[in-house]
Amino acid sequence: MSQKRYHILLVDDEADLVSLWKVRLESNGFEVTTALSGEEALAKMSVINPNVVITDLRMPGIDGMALFEAIRARNKTIPVIIITAHGSIPEAVEATRQGVFSFLTKPIDGKELVRETEKALKLSTGGTLTLDDNDEWRSDIISKSSVMEDLLARVRLVADTDSTVLIRGESGTGKELLAIAIHRASSRRDEAFIPVNCTAIPETLLESELFGHAKGSFTGATKSYFGLFQSAHKGTLFLDEIGDMPLHFQVKLLRVLQEKQVRPVGSTTPVPVDVRIISATHRDLEEAVEEKMFRQDLFYRLNVVSLELPPLHERKEDIPLLAEYFIGILAGDDKKMVKKITPAAMQVLVDAAWPGNVRQLYNVVENAFVLATSPLISEDLLHDAIKQHQRKIPPLSEARRQFEQQYLIQLLQTTSGNVSQAARIANRNRTDFYKLLNRHHIVPSLFKS
Repeated sequence: MSQKRYHILLVDDEADLVSLWKVRLESNGFEVTTALSGEEALAKMSVINPNVVITDLRMPGIDGMALFEAIRARNKTIPVIIITAHGSIPEAVEATRQGVFSFLTKPIDGKELVRETEKALKLSTGGTLTLDDNDEWRSDIISKSSVMEDLLARVRLVADTDSTVLIRGESGTGKELLAIAIHRASSRRDEAFIPVNCTAIPETLLESELFGHAKGSFTGATKSYFGLFQSAHKGTLFLDEIGDMPLHFQVKLLRVLQEKQVRPVGSTTPVPVDVRIISATHRDLEEAVEEKMFRQDLFYRLNVVSLELPPLHERKEDIPLLAEYFIGILAGDDKKMVKKITPAAMQVLVDAAWPGNVRQLYNVVENAFVLATSPLISEDLLHDAIKQHQRKIPPLSEARRQFEQQYLIQLLQTTSGNVSQAARIANRNRTDFYKLLNRHHIVPSLFKS
């Protein structure tokens, strides 16, 4: 059983004991960092991001319990094991009541030390991953910062529950990537992950897109459309920008979450759905609730577990890692295309404000990569790329789809859902017009006054 990806922080003021325990843990595949005081342990915490902390209870200065409290203030998901002398057992028992994972009494048996460490690891990894499992579930999240490692530790704990998760964070921080990581780490990993951008679907299409429509629900509806809830059955549905969902539709979504069934447009028969809901927003939903722009009951339903994605300027140590990763993506398999960012240019990236977060960083790196005429990406080139705030032009196919959808919606709004009149205005016959409506999952009856 290999445990090399797991990092243990071992703390005791007795150097000989620390050395002995370190050898025992390393011989079982763990990576071990040692500290001879609580102060030294806290200094190393933010650098190594340990999976488990093992600490002596009685130490000068910051003792084991004070260290535990400091660790819990930073990250509640890291299990702490307390080592104690026989006479301090009552204190250790009290410590477990306060949240310490477990305690070991001196002299420590080596096998017991390893066994207790493995138990703690199973807790910190959600109890589902074997110790030789890999990190594939988080492979799309490029990071080494302590703030992101703390967040991912929480992700691992909540992933295998069916609790709804609300991901908060500024635009461009990678909320969908975090949702994908939750899905991959969950027991639903082999089922569908369906992302939905609530702002990208016109208000009049939300019901049909999410809940589906029945065959014959309107003229030209020659087959049923399942909708995204049914498509995500047994899997995960990711509702991005949930804060922009229209108020009148929120009650329909709440009913689906409560009853665990959808009613397709034009159908009288509800369809059971087993879906794990992850939602995301860049808005302050508590403020939206106060302003009556978001339903309080829906907010409570979605906000069972809240995860906050930090903005890029709060994880600056990840910027070089992300920039080099993006260079690798842009170069692809062509080794001749590989370019390097000079140290001075990398400092430009680290010092930038990044209001658009990781998405903006990618756009800047891509801009500089394309314009670089040598294997080195210079400081001046990145300065110019950061200054540019060009609106990204969508592909022609996507622009055409958006225009066609908006055009059809405008027609039906103008004609109050009169398909014959709308078809005449569009200079299309009814059959072709209904095919267009079907392609965009547009139900004409929803537009009738």
